[in-house]
Formats: sequence, structure tokens, C-alpha cells
Amino acid sequence: MKKILSILIIAVLLLSITGCSTSSKNTESKDKKVKVGFIYVGPIGDGGYTYAHDQGRLYLEKELGVQTIYKESVKEDKAEVEKVVEDMIDQGATIIFGTSFGFQEGLLASAKKHPEIKFLHCSGYETAENMGQYFGKIEQIRYLTGIVAGLKTKTNKIGYVAAFPIPEVIRGINAFTLGVKSVNKNATVKVVWTNTWYDPAKEKDAAIALIDDKCDVITQHQDTAGPQQAAESRGVYSIGYNSDMSKTAPKANMTSAVWNWGPYYVKTVKAIMDGTWKSGKYWGGIEDGVVDIAPLTDVAPENAKELVEKAKEEIKSGKLNIFTGPIKDQSGKVRVEAGKVMSDDEVWNMDYFIEGVEGTIPQK
Repeated sequence: MKKILSILIIAVLLLSITGCSTSSKNTESKDKKVKVGFIYVGPIGDGGYTYAHDQGRLYLEKELGVQTIYKESVKEDKAEVEKVVEDMIDQGATIIFGTSFGFQEGLLASAKKHPEIKFLHCSGYETAENMGQYFGKIEQIRYLTGIVAGLKTKTNKIGYVAAFPIPEVIRGINAFTLGVKSVNKNATVKVVWTNTWYDPAKEKDAAIALIDDKCDVITQHQDTAGPQQAAESRGVYSIGYNSDMSKTAPKANMTSAVWNWGPYYVKTVKAIMDGTWKSGKYWGGIEDGVVDIAPLTDVAPENAKELVEKAKEEIKSGKLNIFTGPIKDQSGKVRVEAGKVMSDDEVWNMDYFIEGVEGTIPQK
């Protein structure tokens, strides 16, 4: 009897120890914070593209309580990106967002090397089992801002400071021009390339060159407010990009095409934490809230607000698809037949300028 009692006591003690161990492990698992890394092409103080992504990072921290780390001004170079990724993994990051097109090659190589890490790349096209793509239909907002520009111009010459001749930039220029043409058939959009995402001085100089060529409205696909400041200094009007740039050029800026990355970052990280995330390509529009137009300022045309709100609701509801034919290219060739709607794939890979755009697309 004493022997049986001794065995029972030992068994109870073992169960108690095991229970404590399991409880400790569970507590550690719950207390362990997820760490998310962000790789930026510019500084977070650029007032534009990187700033918008960083606002999304801060929103993610606030909403989910996860830890985040970031690296600013990373070169679009495969070896450099891989180096930054390795450093972030050493710091404990298990989810990494690369926020610029030129990071794609480095992120893909890192994804193959680290299958246990989840990678998300902004604006590219390559995917892997542990690497997804994400972007937004900012061209919808480009169209709306084009309406504002088309109503405002007196010279019928609108300047567009553009970064690189890639489909992301090209389709934005075309969408903006379609918006301009929807309210002003006589206006044209002149493009100047800078071949940089972030160079405030170069962006400003490009805008000044357009203003000297009688462009009285300036817009941009650049990461800083340089073109806005050029417009302000020369007494013409402007439309910003990435974030609301009205404060940087209060006398010139009429509105901006803006990004709202926060909800996407929260949704994606939550799915990874829940184990429900799957690699794929996300391309959200107005209906998702990832893209939007900043409030029109006092220097915008009086009748612009009504027309913009009407078009915005039609795009949101699906009634208006901005890339609906007939659409001709610069040479007058019909690229989209009357009544036909371009597919997402056709829009995503757009490599030509439409009628109404002045400028050329450099050959690779």
C-alpha cells in the first residue's frame, strides 16, 4: 500500500512539473512580440513616398502592438537589399516589407534563402511561396487629379515630373491625361524624366523647366515635394503625390494623390500572425481605401469638387472604368477599341503614352 501511495505522489508531482512547463511555454509564446522590418528607398522625412509608408508602419504598431524596425535610403541594388534583409533577420524580424520597385531582385533572392521569413514587395511582379506583391490603383486617383488640372490650366499646358519610364509611372501619366481630357479637350500633358525617385533639387529643376515652357500646372510621380515648391516659387499651380502636400506649397497646391498604407499593413501582418496568409498579388483601389485624393484646397477651381466627387463615386461603384476605349496612342493608333475595358494585366503592363501626352518613353 505504501509503495502504491509513493507511486501516486510521484505521478502527481511529475504532472505538476509538466503543467508548469507547458504553462510557461504558452506564456512565452503569447508574450513574444512579432517584429516587422521595413526597407525604404528614401528618408522618412521626404514628405512623400517614404513618409507615407512610414505612417503606415506607425499605424501598424498602434493597431497590432507589434514591434517594427526600418532602414532608410537603401539603394535599389540586389546586394545592398540582401545585406539589409540579413541585418533585419539578425534583429529578429520575421516579416519584411520592401517598399520600392528596385528592391525586387534582392527580396526574391532573400526569400529563397530564408523560407521561414515572410516577404512583401511593393509595386513589382515576382512572387514566391513566402513572398507576395502589393500595390494600389493610384491611377484611379491620377484621373481625379487630372480633372482638377484640366479645369485650372489657362495655357492648356500641364507639366508632369516623372521618375522612371516603367509601367507604374506610365499608366499614371496616361490616367492623369484621361482625367484632363475629360474636362478640357485642348490641354496637353508634357513629361520630363528625372531617372530618380528621390532627388529634391533635380525634381525642382525639372519642374522649373516645364514652367519655363509655359506649363501653368505641375504634377509629379516623385518622392519629394520639390516640384510643388518649384510651382510655389514661380506663381503657378500644382498637384502633389504620395501624401497631402498642401502645407509644403500652400499658394500652389490644389490637391494630391495620396496613399494610405496602414490598413493594408495591419490586414497583412494579422493574416501572417493568424496563419491564414498566402502569397499573391494585391492591387487595391478606392474601395479599399489604400488610395485616395486629398481635400481640394482654396486655390482649386470652384467647380472641381463636384466633378471630382461624382467621378470618385462612379469609380468606386464600378460605373466608371477610366481605361475604357476608344483610347489612342500618341501616333493616333487605336490601342483600345470603343466600349472595350482594358484588363488589369493590360493596365499593369502599359508601355506607351496615349494621345495628349507630350514626351517620349526612353527605350531600355
